[in-house]
Amino acid sequence: MSAHLPEVYTDFRERFPEVMRHQDALAASIDDAGPLDERTTRLVKLGIALGAQADGAVRSNVRKALAAGASPAEVEQVVLLGLTTRGFPATIAAWQWTNEVLHGNG
Repeated sequence: MSAHLPEVYTDFRERFPEVMRHQDALAASIDDAGPLDERTTRLVKLGIALGAQADGAVRSNVRKALAAGASPAEVEQVVLLGLTTRGFPATIAAWQWTNEVLHGNG
């Protein structure tokens, strides 16, 4: 498992391996269900995570978007787009989480 994964998540995976196997299969099936490529999918999921104010999901999707070929500028634009939809406080929080990942602190 990645060093970025929270202990509560890894503990849950270890306690319920069969449930997580199904969750992983569902997630892969959903990712493959449409025409979006992985880069675009990760950027969309980043926007959803920002809207949900999900710190871990924002960080995870920043890392996954970069790994899928998104540029730091594209990731930053996704966060900036949250300003007029989700609001200033939510966007600033996501901006912090994003920058911590981009600059190696998260």
